This record gives sequence, C-alpha cells and structure tokens, in this order.
Amino acid sequence: MAYLDINNVVKRYEGHTALAGVSMQVEQGTIYGLLGPNGAGKSTLIRIINRILAADEGTVTLNGKQMTDDDITHIGYLPEERGLYKKMKVGDHIVYLGRLKGMTKADAVASMHWWLDRFDLKEWENKKVENLSKGMQQKVQFIGTVIHRPPLLIFDEPFSGFDPVNAEQLKVEILALRDQGSTILFSTHNMASVEEVCQQITLLNHAQVVLTGSVDEVKQQHKKNIIAVQTPDTIESNPDLFTILPPDPVKKQDTYIKLAQGVQVRDAINWLNEHYRLTGFTEVLPSMNEIFIETVKSKNAENNE
Repeated sequence: MAYLDINNVVKRYEGHTALAGVSMQVEQGTIYGLLGPNGAGKSTLIRIINRILAADEGTVTLNGKQMTDDDITHIGYLPEERGLYKKMKVGDHIVYLGRLKGMTKADAVASMHWWLDRFDLKEWENKKVENLSKGMQQKVQFIGTVIHRPPLLIFDEPFSGFDPVNAEQLKVEILALRDQGSTILFSTHNMASVEEVCQQITLLNHAQVVLTGSVDEVKQQHKKNIIAVQTPDTIESNPDLFTILPPDPVKKQDTYIKLAQGVQVRDAINWLNEHYRLTGFTEVLPSMNEIFIETVKSKNAENNE
C-alpha cells in the first residue's frame, strides 16, 4: 500500500481542466519527482494534497486513510513562491512556524537551535529576516518546513536561487530526511537534481500523466541503443551491426556507435573485440532532461494532430 495514494484526481475550472484523472502512488521513505512543463497541473495537484484546493473527482489517501484537514500537521510544504515575515527575528520565525504545526514551544526552540547550527546560521538567530541574504532566507524557510519532522514533505523547486555549494548542502539534507523515514514529493524543472535524488517520477503534461516509473526504468525505456567504446584504434562502421556517431565534444576519447535494429550489445562488443583493441565500453542512457523534452514534444505533437 502506497503511503500517498492519488487516485483519478480531476480538477476543473471554467473553460479549463487542470487535472484530468491523475493517479500516482508514492511509497513511504522515497523521494518522488513530480515533473512537467509550466501549466501541466503540478501546482494544482500539490495544492489538492495540501488541502488548499478540493478535487472535483478522485481521492487522495495518506497512510491508507482518506485525507482530512487534520493531516496538514503531518505535512511540511515548501512552496515555490517563498515568503517570510521580514520584520521577525530568524529564531522567533522558525519557532512560530513550528508552533503552527503543533509543536510545544520547548520542542520548537530546541529544533530551531539544532537546525540553525546545522546550516551555520546560529549567529543570525536574533537578526531580522530582512537582514539575511536571499539564500539565507531560503534556508530559514526550509528549516521552517521541516522543523516538526513531518512524515510527508512537499518541496516545490527547492533548489531555486541556491548557488552550487548551498544546493549541494540542501540535497544532503533532503537525502538525510529520506533516510530517516520521511516521504518526499519533489517538484522541479531541474532534471539533474531528479537524477541525483529521486527514485520514482511522474511526468504531467496538459493535465495528464504521460510518463511514470522508477528513474532507472524510465531511462532504460528511452535508451537509443548507443554504446560508448574506448579503444586506441579507429573504428569503422559495420552496417550489419552498428554505425559510427559523431564524437562527444566532452568525451572525445570515446567512440560512439549506434546498434543496428535487433543487434544485441554483446554481439557488437564480441565483434569489436575480435577486430579492435577494446579497453572498455559503456551503454549510453539518455538524461532525464532529454527524456523530459522528448516526451513533452511528442505528446504536444499528438495533441496538435
């Protein structure tokens, strides 16, 4: 049984369908990527899970039970549109957010101190939020999202605005939360971060699910039968087995071959081993960014036919 089960959810507005029967199952203790171009329906679905909007049809269950407003205390939500009370002191603000989620003051204060130390923000505890840089403010909002240790976390573009160093720190914390048992719904346009942290994904386009599965499965399904071969020799095409592709501008030392229809990797490699000095080979899988673009373009073309 999935921890978060979204079943055939529909949301309509006048003249517009935002979600057209969306279903997805998020297992406990995983990071699940919710992907899609702008206007695909991601934000609407997140608002329904957060009880900000009500679905017109379908159900959302959490840990086997139909969600109610009481479940909000079990969710930590970091929206894409960041927002803090600029005149509040950092420590007071974090404690306030914890108290809103049902924490005692003592627990909220203790957790606030732990997280400020974790993010090297201890010296900013008694400074006003408006005195912090944008990156620091985003760290404070992240802390406010996770302070009550909710079992379900929803992050909408969590890396937006972070430099590479702070983005890496945030990634480490997200993975640690998962390892401690949190279930995480992760909405982003950053496909590199999807490959780094997500186990499962669902891709929405025009209010519908167009792709779903584990990251590894999805990449296998979209592979183009391309092999990167390492050899000191110059390989020539063998039309019965493969054709030579243009070199990669980054990995210039590799030779890229595309297998002919029906040819297995082992057959091509066995033939190459007989005729060239191979030092290694790697099956090339598409990036999530390539899969995202290809799938969206394909579905858009279908819709325009």
